[in-house]
Amino acid sequence: MLRFPRALLSPAGGGAGGGMKNDNLWNYNKSLQPFANKLRKEMTKAEACLWKYVLRAGQMQGYKFRRQRPVLNYIADFMCKELRMVIEVDGITHDSKLEKDKRRTEALARAGFHVYRFTDEEVLTNIQGVAEEIGRIIKDIEPPPTPSRGGQTPPAPPPAGDSIPQQRRPQR
Repeated sequence: MLRFPRALLSPAGGGAGGGMKNDNLWNYNKSLQPFANKLRKEMTKAEACLWKYVLRAGQMQGYKFRRQRPVLNYIADFMCKELRMVIEVDGITHDSKLEKDKRRTEALARAGFHVYRFTDEEVLTNIQGVAEEIGRIIKDIEPPPTPSRGGQTPPAPPPAGDSIPQQRRPQR
């Protein structure tokens, strides 16, 4: 299948060549899939902890994250397609790769991704703080719900002076 740069695609999404559909909105790179599969099986301790305790199975505000996801010419440690969000966990070996990381971040940003980085140390010594920071980031970048997209608008606050009844906890 031929791929065209986004600049050649029509604004309406019809694509170049009279109707070719751009079906790779998340820049998935299938040629990197075998390497990504290998990395999934050999995650670092920090990546495994972040996955298990924070990102797996919609734990982060219901958003689905994928681990070791091929995107562009890179493999993102974690990616949420719905938010176009990439999370990278940098180990001590990344100190020597700062320029490469900068180019990677810029390329992902040009493709429309929000890229956030945490160190192994941050994840391993303060996973709750990392989870809270990711939660704040999601709130900042998530699109507001719209009725046309099936979202629900949040309920209006009660009028001034009304109280909200407290729910009782079951006694044990």
